Amino acid sequence: MRNYIIADNQELTRFALESLLQKEDEENVVFRAYDRAGLVALLKEHESAVVLLDYTLFDFADEDQLLIIAERFSLSDWILISDELTPQFIRRVVYSSHQFSVVFKDGPLSEVREALNAVDRHTRYLSQRALETIITQQQEDETPSILTQTETEIVKAIALGKTTKEIAAERFSSIHTVTTHRKNIFRKLGINTAHEAVKYALRAGLIDPSEFYI
Repeated sequence: MRNYIIADNQELTRFALESLLQKEDEENVVFRAYDRAGLVALLKEHESAVVLLDYTLFDFADEDQLLIIAERFSLSDWILISDELTPQFIRRVVYSSHQFSVVFKDGPLSEVREALNAVDRHTRYLSQRALETIITQQQEDETPSILTQTETEIVKAIALGKTTKEIAAERFSSIHTVTTHRKNIFRKLGINTAHEAVKYALRAGLIDPSEFYI
C-alpha cells in the first residue's frame, strides 16, 4: 500500500489513473490535487507520496518551481505523465533530480505500469520516448550550427592553407567579405583558430577528410 496524489486536470485521465492504482493494489490510497497549492498541502500530510503529474495542465510558473517543491518533499516520487514535454524541460528535470520518472499519455499502458513499479522500489523510470528525446537534445546541443555552402567552401580553402587574400581572389569577393565569413564560421563552431575550424568541421562530418592535410 502507498499514498498517491493525482495532479491532473483532465477528468478522464484522473479516473483512469485512479482505477489503475486501485486495481494494482486495493489498499492504495489516492488523493487528487487540482492546483499547485492543493498539491503542496497534500504533500505536507503525505511526504512520501507518489505524485502523478501532468505538468502542462498545472499552474507551475516554470520547472524551477517544480524542482523546488520536489526538493522540499525529498521523500516523494514523481511520475510526469503528459501529452507533450519539451526536450529542454525533460533534460532539466531528469538531470536535476532522481525523483522524476517520465512517461507520455499516448504511450502504452505498460509504460505507466513499469513506472509505478519502479517508483515503488524508489527507482526512476524513463520511457523509450523520453530517453530518445534526451539523447536527441544532447546531440543537437553538441552539434555545431550547420555551415552554409559558402562557409563550407571557405573552410575547405582554409584547410588547403590559402590566405584570406587568396580566398577572396578566387571567389571574386572582397577581403572584408571573406573575413566576415571566417568570423561567422568560428562563431558557429565555437573555436578560435583556422586549425581548430578544420578539425572541428572534419569531426562533425561537414567536410571530407580525404580532401585535406592537417
